[in-house]
Amino acid sequence: MSESPPPRSMPAQDYEALDESEGAARTVTYGVGLVAGAIALIVLCLLCARSIF
Repeated sequence: MSESPPPRSMPAQDYEALDESEGAARTVTYGVGLVAGAIALIVLCLLCARSIF
């Protein structure tokens, strides 16, 4: 049986680019959450108004 070669070294990480992309992802996540919450609130208000009137 032949031995496998040793693992290669990993490339260096660009921490500034990682922080920037995480910030952008956080902004998108908050935006999607706000839109989903607003839609849920509108639907809830419509359902409550329909049951009252």
